Amino acid sequence: MSVWDEVVGQDQVVAILQSAVAASRQGSDAATRAMTHAWLITGPPGSGRSVAARAFAAALQCTDPDEPGCGRCQGCTTALAGTHADVSLISTEKVTFKIEEVRPLISQAQRAPAQGRWRVMLMEDADRMVERTSNVLLKAIEEPPPRTVWLLCAPSPEDVITTIRSRCRAVHLRVPDPQAVADLLVRRDGLDPAVAITAARAAQSHVGLARRLARDPAARERRRRLLAVPAAIRGVGDAVLAAAELVELSAADAKAATEERDAAEKEALLHTLGADGGTRLPPALRSQVKALEEEQKRRATRAQRDVLDRAMVDLLSLYRDVLVVQLGADVELVNTEAADQVRRLAAGSTPEQTVRRMDAVGVARERLAGNVAPLLAVEAMMVSLRPQG
Repeated sequence: MSVWDEVVGQDQVVAILQSAVAASRQGSDAATRAMTHAWLITGPPGSGRSVAARAFAAALQCTDPDEPGCGRCQGCTTALAGTHADVSLISTEKVTFKIEEVRPLISQAQRAPAQGRWRVMLMEDADRMVERTSNVLLKAIEEPPPRTVWLLCAPSPEDVITTIRSRCRAVHLRVPDPQAVADLLVRRDGLDPAVAITAARAAQSHVGLARRLARDPAARERRRRLLAVPAAIRGVGDAVLAAAELVELSAADAKAATEERDAAEKEALLHTLGADGGTRLPPALRSQVKALEEEQKRRATRAQRDVLDRAMVDLLSLYRDVLVVQLGADVELVNTEAADQVRRLAAGSTPEQTVRRMDAVGVARERLAGNVAPLLAVEAMMVSLRPQG
């Protein structure tokens, strides 16, 4: 067992990170410089950015003298579990980081490691920092203490401001081969190989999504219904209804994912304030409840956008398959279970129309990222998917 076992299909990146870990153990000034103080780990969704970063953090804290990243020692196991005293895992469930969330990280990064070799600051959503927030962090990344290392994760280098990007060593992950993801699901989760490879292709090699599709029949059914939408759109009316249904389902999914947690958080806060028995809160304390509710609302907004964005990625995979059939390309379909539907869509349209529809989905994703109202963005997309001429 090794901390690198779940970094699927990234042999080149693993080699780079292993070399850095080995260099950091040599003890010389040159070796310390080889272990760069800031890393930017990029890759498309599902490539395993966070998994690679956590494995790197664990290997840096590994106490095995002969096998850095052994996966068995206390340093490795606690770092992977997120409980190591010197590994700070930073992420957000909101649309963006707030400056107030980033400022405490600067003083935290200045502390010497308490028990490990390094103080590791691992930010999983570096792309969710707006420019003014990034500028607050810049000084800490530019001139960190000698035993502090920053690991920033983002989809692409362009998602991080230039001043931070230029101070980091970049490693880029690629989308792993579906078979490698399927092998991991079979080995780690004991899934049937046929189910695992179908899920890996449908998830486009996103390990977490592939695992959910393989294990959750309801998730597979929701995806099947989504892929059936384009064939059901015959006019503007159908498009508007389909958009409303998709947005409603995404809101329901987001609510289901956050409702139980929201209730537990509110109950805990009320208990802390001494109002868990239905006691009316004085005005001075109501602001704390209101602040929590606003925080939960922002979290639900991000959850809904994430659900919608994933649905659009699934639609893009469908039209990718349609284009593959239309062009006669000798590559495997992503949606093998929807092959008949793909061929019907391919027969009823031209490659040019398919590309325009893919562009419409891409524009909808950009609009959602730009804070456009979800229903407006999805309606415009669905209208563009209707048959032309």
